[in-house]
Amino acid sequence: MMTKAGGQTGTWQVHAVKYADRNARARGDSFLFDDNHDAPHAMDYFMWLLRDGDRTILVDTGYDHAEAKLRGRPIRLDPGEALAPFGVTPEQISEVIVTHLHYDHAGGLALFPNAHLHMQEAEMAFATGPCMCHDVLRDPFTAGHICEAVMRLYGGKLTFHSGDSQLADGLSLHCIGGHSRGLQCVRVRTQDGWMVLASDAAHYYENVLSQKPFPIVVDLKDMMQGFERLIKLASRPELIIPGHDPLVRKIFPQDLASHIHRLDVGPEADALAKISSEFGK
Repeated sequence: MMTKAGGQTGTWQVHAVKYADRNARARGDSFLFDDNHDAPHAMDYFMWLLRDGDRTILVDTGYDHAEAKLRGRPIRLDPGEALAPFGVTPEQISEVIVTHLHYDHAGGLALFPNAHLHMQEAEMAFATGPCMCHDVLRDPFTAGHICEAVMRLYGGKLTFHSGDSQLADGLSLHCIGGHSRGLQCVRVRTQDGWMVLASDAAHYYENVLSQKPFPIVVDLKDMMQGFERLIKLASRPELIIPGHDPLVRKIFPQDLASHIHRLDVGPEADALAKISSEFGK
């Protein structure tokens, strides 16, 4: 494979980095119209680290201990500390893809002070516009995180994308919407095929593969069409990586530390069967 400057190949290493979990949840918190709505349904919280040669990109930032205390949702690891096994400090992260501005995806922006941000135009407009007059729409956002994004904009450290955008060889952004107005997923070429980091375009495999919407939704039509888009963007269904599904840790190998799993090497051979067997539980 031909390499470019910096040893880049256009084929990326991808790691899922878990920093928190929330287990006191039920299926009704994860799926609309679910018959088994009282059954327990755990949630993991992830960031994702991409590497190709000497280029490193962080996808989302998690949230910090201050936000955890504010919302009563403790984290297991500070997002910066969670990256320590990679041998990088928060100050060394130079690029962050912000899939959307909800607290659990953009709540750690201040922890990465030197990062240039990549975000959809529609997401900034949504998070700073008249929809935020409604408590129910504003609740997943925190004003300080939005202000941090605005400060990056005014500091020349934010690039807006509109719809689909090629960020690098083997790496593209795709506006999905649904859960938040400007939610974007990340399509990345790996040694195992085209992988899609869905973020909250699909919180769980069951959302997308069973076409079951997540309850926090701005536009239900966009969410449902987004499920179809994710399937088309990925080489195969198990290479769609949901934003919060503990199954990711069960079908992809652990790497570097107990909270890190390597995605680009591919899942277990029977991954799709294992995923499907969990539906409805």
